[in-house]
Amino acid sequence: MTEVKEEIDLEIQVETMQTNHSRNSSLKVITLVTLTLQNAMVALSMRYARTRPGDMFISSTAVVMAEVVKLSVCLVLVYRIESLSWKHFISILNNTIIKQPMDTLKVCIPSLVYLIQNNLLYVSTSNLDAATYQVTYQLKIFTTAVFSVLILKRKLLRHQWIALVILILGVILVQLNNSTDKSKETHPNQNRIVGLVAALIACCLSGFAGVYFEKILKGAEISIWMRNIQLSFVSIPIGFIMCFVTDWNIINDKGFFFGYDLYIAYLISLQAAGGLIVAMVVKYADNILKGFATSLAIVVACVFSMYFFNFTISIQFVVGTMLVMCSIFLYSYTKQKKLPNLNTTQRA
Repeated sequence: MTEVKEEIDLEIQVETMQTNHSRNSSLKVITLVTLTLQNAMVALSMRYARTRPGDMFISSTAVVMAEVVKLSVCLVLVYRIESLSWKHFISILNNTIIKQPMDTLKVCIPSLVYLIQNNLLYVSTSNLDAATYQVTYQLKIFTTAVFSVLILKRKLLRHQWIALVILILGVILVQLNNSTDKSKETHPNQNRIVGLVAALIACCLSGFAGVYFEKILKGAEISIWMRNIQLSFVSIPIGFIMCFVTDWNIINDKGFFFGYDLYIAYLISLQAAGGLIVAMVVKYADNILKGFATSLAIVVACVFSMYFFNFTISIQFVVGTMLVMCSIFLYSYTKQKKLPNLNTTQRA
């Protein structure tokens, strides 16, 4: 009887392990698809929004509305996950945000940086085709690594430095290529230099804000959802101020929601959901999978640009893109072996 019982227990354990393995494999596939589509669709959607015919929406207002959507989602998540009742929910918000003013003030810096970064991304996508923007923005991996060394005192392996150098070379080749995009014909005011500079500054801001955000998260018993609520409580007022300072004339003349339609609502929701999706799937995806998803997103952006924007790809662009993809995969693989996950530093 004892042997039979042991055999049954062993069979149950084997079945449980197989079920867990199958579940983890499914989650990894879902993660890969989600991250790939999210990374690619943001670039393509922003590009189309800035080049489509019709009234042009005010990008600074779209940035603020994305923060409003993100705040709403995070409030719902905190209520469902961390609170027991409405009274307890209000108490959590009061204790975390109101009664800890110094802790809330810490997020002022990343809040402002993220707002500037998101506005610059609109400038970049207005002046660069989606494929070039997608490749160039991967320099945020380089800036995040550099700031992690400077601020968090991390050490990079030799292979990681090599991967970052390859990344830079690949982006340079992409920027020097002769690829064309039909949207330039209908939008002659586009300036490639302006788009490149905006993307580079956004990459620097992304790296700094991500690492700084990770630093203030360390040692704090606050969930990432609550920390994002803090960020939004600070960034939304600052964002409205930036809107009225930079675009007061057009807002006063045409209204805050000028140019908005269902597509802009979709774009705002996509941007708001992007960071939340990454935060939710980060525990299911290792660094190799994230690197693979980023590389696939570049391919997807290039293919869709060819069909929807008549983007012509040159050999130089292909070589540069391949270098960027190889560097991402090499850096992700090496980081999986040695360093903590830098992707968790990004804001949800």
